Amino acid sequence: MARQPPLPWAHAAFLLLLLQLGGAIEIPMDRPSEPLHPSSSPPHSQGRSEASIQNELTQPPTITKQSVKDHIVDPRDNILIECEAKGNPAPSFHWTRNSRFFNIAKDPRVSMRRRSGTLVIDFRSGGRPEEYEGEYQCFARNKFGTALSNKIRLQVSKSPLWPKENLDPVVVQEGAPLTLQCNPPPGLPSPVIFWMSSSMEPIAQDKRVSQGHHGDLYFSNVLLQDMQTDYSCNARFHFTHTIQQKNPFTLKVLTNHPYNDSSLRNHPDMYSARGVAERTPSFMYPQGTSSSQMVLRGMDLLLECIASGVPTPDIAWYKKGGDLPSDKAKFENFNKALRITNVSEEDSGEYFCLASNKMGSIRHTISVRVKAAPYWLDEPKNLILAPGEDGRLVCRASGNPKPTVQWMVNGEPLQSAPPNPNREVAGDTIIFRDTQVSSRAVYQCNTSNEHGYLLANAFVSVLDVPPRMLSPRNQLIRVILYNRTRLDCPFFGSPIPTLRWFKNGQGSNLDGGNYHVYENGSLEIKMIRKEDQGIYTCVATNILGKAENQVRLEVKDPTRIFRMPEDQVVQRGTTVQLECRVKHDPSLRLTVSWLKDDEPLYVGNRMKKEDDSLTIFGVAERDQGSYTCVASTELDQDLAKAHLTVLADQTAPTNRLAALPKGRPDRPRDLELTDLAERSVRLTWIPGDDNNSPITGYVVQFEEDQFQPGVWHDHSKFPGSVNSAVLQLSPYVNYQFRVIAINEVGSSHPSLPSERYRTSGAPPESNPSDVKGEGTRKNNMEITWTPMNATSAFGPNLRYIVKWRRRETRETWNNVTVWGSRHVVGQTPVYVPYEIRVQAENDFGKGPEPDTVIGYSGEDYPRAAPTDVKVRVMNSTAIGLQWNRVYSDTVQGQLREYRAYYWRESSLLKNLWVSQKRQQASFPSDRTRGVVGRLFPYSNYKLEMVVVNGRGNGPHSETKEFTTPEGVPSAPRRFRVRQPSLETVNLEWDHPEHPNGILTGYTLKYVAFNGTKLGKQMVENFSPNQTKFSVQRSDPVSRFRFTLSARTQVGSGEAVTEESPAPPNEATPTAAPPTLPLTTEGAVSSTDATAPATTEATTVPTIPTAAPTTIATTTVATTTTTTAAATTTTTTESPPATTRSKMQESAYTNNQADIATQGWFIGLMCAIALLVLILLIVCFIKRSRGGKYPVREKKDVPLGPEDPKEEDGSFDYSDEDNKPLQGSQTSLDGTIKQQESDDSLVDYGEGGEGQFNEDGSFIGQYTVKKDKEETEGNESSEATSPVNAIYSLA
Repeated sequence: MARQPPLPWAHAAFLLLLLQLGGAIEIPMDRPSEPLHPSSSPPHSQGRSEASIQNELTQPPTITKQSVKDHIVDPRDNILIECEAKGNPAPSFHWTRNSRFFNIAKDPRVSMRRRSGTLVIDFRSGGRPEEYEGEYQCFARNKFGTALSNKIRLQVSKSPLWPKENLDPVVVQEGAPLTLQCNPPPGLPSPVIFWMSSSMEPIAQDKRVSQGHHGDLYFSNVLLQDMQTDYSCNARFHFTHTIQQKNPFTLKVLTNHPYNDSSLRNHPDMYSARGVAERTPSFMYPQGTSSSQMVLRGMDLLLECIASGVPTPDIAWYKKGGDLPSDKAKFENFNKALRITNVSEEDSGEYFCLASNKMGSIRHTISVRVKAAPYWLDEPKNLILAPGEDGRLVCRASGNPKPTVQWMVNGEPLQSAPPNPNREVAGDTIIFRDTQVSSRAVYQCNTSNEHGYLLANAFVSVLDVPPRMLSPRNQLIRVILYNRTRLDCPFFGSPIPTLRWFKNGQGSNLDGGNYHVYENGSLEIKMIRKEDQGIYTCVATNILGKAENQVRLEVKDPTRIFRMPEDQVVQRGTTVQLECRVKHDPSLRLTVSWLKDDEPLYVGNRMKKEDDSLTIFGVAERDQGSYTCVASTELDQDLAKAHLTVLADQTAPTNRLAALPKGRPDRPRDLELTDLAERSVRLTWIPGDDNNSPITGYVVQFEEDQFQPGVWHDHSKFPGSVNSAVLQLSPYVNYQFRVIAINEVGSSHPSLPSERYRTSGAPPESNPSDVKGEGTRKNNMEITWTPMNATSAFGPNLRYIVKWRRRETRETWNNVTVWGSRHVVGQTPVYVPYEIRVQAENDFGKGPEPDTVIGYSGEDYPRAAPTDVKVRVMNSTAIGLQWNRVYSDTVQGQLREYRAYYWRESSLLKNLWVSQKRQQASFPSDRTRGVVGRLFPYSNYKLEMVVVNGRGNGPHSETKEFTTPEGVPSAPRRFRVRQPSLETVNLEWDHPEHPNGILTGYTLKYVAFNGTKLGKQMVENFSPNQTKFSVQRSDPVSRFRFTLSARTQVGSGEAVTEESPAPPNEATPTAAPPTLPLTTEGAVSSTDATAPATTEATTVPTIPTAAPTTIATTTVATTTTTTAAATTTTTTESPPATTRSKMQESAYTNNQADIATQGWFIGLMCAIALLVLILLIVCFIKRSRGGKYPVREKKDVPLGPEDPKEEDGSFDYSDEDNKPLQGSQTSLDGTIKQQESDDSLVDYGEGGEGQFNEDGSFIGQYTVKKDKEETEGNESSEATSPVNAIYSLA
C-alpha cells in the first residue's frame, strides 16, 4: 500500500487557516464521512469532541442557502423564498420587502419554516401571486452580529394570450425576399419560438428559409413551391408548459413559370430555368452596413446576419485584426449566426459577416463591446482571531465599468456604525489591530456597477480558548514497511497553538530528514523503517496552556507473492495447477482470492482452491483466459497474473512461452512520486505485462513545461528488476515523469505521466557552451552560443550577459543582456580578434565567471593570388606544384588553403574526346608545394591557383600548361575463352578502354594444369591489331589458365586472367594455385596510403551450361604496393619450375596411355560414335526447320548470363560455334581468315578516373567496364564435333 489513508479529522476541518495575516482560526463545524484509521479508539469519540467545541464556542451568523437574485415562480404553485443560516447561538430571521420591514405575522398566507428563514406563501385558500411581487432580503441575527442575503427579486411567470388578428394573404414575386414577423406576446421568461403549418407540420429550414433568433421567418428568395403550405408562429412558455399559436400566414407567389415542375428543383441553374432574375445579396437583418452590440462578460454572444439574393447567398464570418476564437466559437442556423460562449474582454472588437453569391458580395460590420457585472478577485472570508491579534478583511472585485465598494456592519452602513479605534477602512480592505472581544460582528461588502452587484458576508470572531485535542486518544496506526505515512494530530486553540512531535517520550522535536511536519500539525514519515516503530506524542501549546495526544505506530512487513502463477498451454481434459505462494506479516490476516479475466472467480466442483495454489480438473475451453492471484491483508495487497491456453490437439506444449509469440511489454502504470526533496525525488511504478519476454530495462523520461513543453527527454535508465528509483533533479524545473519498459522485442508505449513536481530555484551553476564569435559580413561579428536547457536554467527569466572587447587593447568591456542565443556586433574592422564572454543569469542571481573565448569579425575576399607558380611533371598521372606565399595583409581573413584548379584540355591521341570539367586540389595554408594526382596520361592540361579564406576565393593566378607522358594501358576488355572442341581453345579480346599511350602489342601467358599440378608456362607476344588466338590441347583432361595484358612503350599494363572450361568428367572447379591470386573482373586490389603491399583474391566459380561452348570466369590479378612517394602496379605470375613441369608432362602421358588401352573405353567410344551419328541426323532436321527447344526443360543446370534467351523463355538451339569470330570471316573452305584491324583511336573513350594518394601517386588508374553479352557473334566457326554434341546432351 502506497500510503495510509488520511485521518478523518483532517477532512472534517482545517484547524489552522492562515488568511493574509498569520493569526486566523477556523472552527471545525461538520462531521466527517471518511473511514477512520484502524484504531483502538471508539469510532465516534472524535465526533463528540468536535460537537462539544461547536457547542462551547460562539460564532456570528453565516448565510448557508438562499434563492437566486431573479426568482421567477410558477403562479400555479406556492411560493418559496429560501434563506438558511448557521451560528452559535442559533440565529433568528426577519425579512424586508422593497427595503421595508415585512411583517410576516400580519399575512395569513405567509409563514416561515422552523429553524430556518425560508418564506412559504400559500395560495390554496385563494389570493393572487402577482400581489407578492417585489424585492426581498433576509436578515439572520444573533447577539454577535447580523448576516444579510442577496436582494431577491420575486417575479411571477406570465404567458399572455396572442392578440386576435386577421392576416391577409402575402403576395410576393417569385425570387423576391420575404420576412414573416412573429411578434410574440411578452412573457416571463421569454417564450421559445418555432414555426409550423396549421396542420402542425414543422417548416423545413435551410440556408434559403430560416428563423432568426428574434422569431421571425426569413426567405432569402421566394419560390413557387413555398405556396404549398401556410406558416404559423408558435410560442412555448416554460413555466406553464403551454404552446400558443398565431394565425397562419398564406403566401401567393407571382411567377413567370406557373408550373411547379419538381424536376427543376435539382436543376443546376434552377432560377434561370424558372425565369427568376439573379441579383446580388442584400441584408434583411440587420439593416445597413454596420451595427453595434453589447454583451456581458461570461454570457454568450450571438451575432446574426440574414441576407437575400438570387441564388441564395452563403454567409461567412470574420473578425478584424484576428481570428475567431476556435475553442468558443460555433456557427448556427446554416452559418447565419455566430455564437461565442463565455465571452471575455478579449472577445470585444469588430466582427463582420460576408454574404456572397455568384453575382457579388456584401458585408455587414458589427462592433462588439464587452461589459462586465462585478466579479470577485478576493472575496472576504470569515476571520477568527485571538485577543490582541491583527487581521484584515479584503473585498476586491472587478467589472466594466469599475464597480464601487460599500462596507456595512451587521446590515448597517459602516459610516453609521459606532466608532471602533481598532478598525481601519482602506478602500476595499478593513484592517483590525489589537483585536478585542468587542470587535465581534458580521461585515458585508457590496460591490456594484450598472450591470449588477455582489454581496458577501464575513464575520470577525474573537476567541480565547486553551489548546484542545480533537482526535481520539492513544490511536493505533499500522503501516507497511518502506511506505510513506502521515500521523495526524488535529487540535484547536486560540491563540493558535504551536505543535511539536516526540518519539517514545524523549528526544528532540521531530522535524527534518525522514520527518516533515506540516502547518496543520500532521507528521509525515517519508519512508517507514523498522526502527520507526514506537509511540509518537504530539504536544500543542499556547499562552493559555497545552494539550497532548499519543499515536502508537506499528510497522508491518509487506505482502509479496514470491512464487507467481506461470503462463501455461494445456491439453483439454487435463489437470492444471496455478501456484501462488505468498509471504506476509504474520500479525495480519491474509486472504488469497482469484480473478478470471479481471472478474471474481467462481470456484466450482472442478476447481480446488488452496492457500498456495488453484487446481483445475478436466480443463475445458471455457477455462481459457487470464487468472489473477490477489493476496491481501487489512493494509496492503499484491497480485500476479498468468494466462491459461486450452488446446484440443495432442501437440500442445506445456509452456505458454514456447507456444505464444513474444511481444513488446505493456506500459508501466500507477506512477507515484515520494521522498520529495530539493534536488531529488523517488519515482515508483508498477510494471506492465511482459508479454512472454522478460523486461530487461526501464527508461525514465521527463518533460518540463517552460522551455520545451510537450517534449520528452531521457532522464535515466534502470534494470528490469527495479520499479522504484531516486531521480536527481535540477533547480526550478516543473518535472513530469513517464516510464518506458524494454524487452528483447522492443519498447512499450510510455506510461501515463506522473503528477508534476517543481523544484526550488537557484542561481545558474554553469554558463552556455560552444561560445563562438564569427563574422557573417565583412563589417560585423555574430556571437553565438548553445542555449542552456530547462535542467540547467535553475530559475525563471534565464538570460545571458554578453561581453566583448578587442583583443590586447585593454579597452573597457562592452556588454548587453540577451534572452536569445545570438548577438550581432556591428561596425567592426575586417577580421579583428575579440575577447568574448557569455554569462548566464536568472532571477536568483548570476552564474559563475565565464571563460574568455577568442572570436573574429567578418572576413573579406583575398586581394592577391599565389605567385611564381611552377609545374613539374612527376609521372604520367601526377605533377608537383610550387608557389610563393601571399602576404598576410592581403588575405583579409583566415587563410584556409591554397587551391589549384586544373582541367584536361585534350588528349595526345587523335580523335579522342575528353571532358574539360574543372577539378580542384587543396593544400594546407602552411605549405608552398604539393602534388596533384589522378591525372590522365598522354594528355594536355591547364592549371590555375587561388587563395581561399572563410569568405571565398581570391583572384586567379596566371594559367600554366603542361603535358602528361605515356602510361601503361588498362586491361584488355572482354577477354573470352571458348572451347569449340576438345582439341582447340579459342581466345578473343577487345582493346583496352584506356590505352594511356600508343599501344605496342599484347602479351599472353598461359599454363596447363590438372588439379594442383602445373605445366610449363608459355608466353606469346602479339601486335597491337591482333585480338584473337587459338591454342591446341595436347590431352583432353588438362585445362589452361590464360593471363593477357596490353603494352605501350612504358611497359605492360593490368592483366586479365581466364581459364578454359572444365571437362565434363571434372566434378568441381579447379582451385587456383596460391601463387596466382585471382580477383573478380573489374576489381582492383589497392591499399591505403600508409598500408603495406597487399594482394586480394576473389574466385567466382564457372557456371556450367548445356551448350558445348563454355565461357570461363574472368579475373584481374593485381598486386598493388603503395608508399608515400609513389605507387607501383605489377602483375603476379607463377614462378617457373622446370622439374615440376616435366613431372606434370609425364603424368599427362601416363593418363592418356592408361585410358586408351582400357577395353571399356574403346567400347564406350564406339557406342558414343553410333549415338552421335543418330543425334546429328536429328539435329540437322530440326535446324532446317528453325526449331527452338526450351533448354530449361531439357537440363537441370542453371542458366548462365551468356545463354542466348528468347522472349518466350526458349533458347536458340543453334550452336554458337557456327558463328564467325568477331573480327574474322569464314572462307568457302571453312577456314578462318584474320581480318584487318578496324581499330580506331575513337574506340578509346574516356573512362572513370582512378585512385591517387594525396601526393598524386598512382594507386589504380583504371576501372574495367562490365562485359557486354557474349551473344554478339564472338564464337568460333568450327563445325559441331561429336564430342560437342555429347556435351550438349550432358
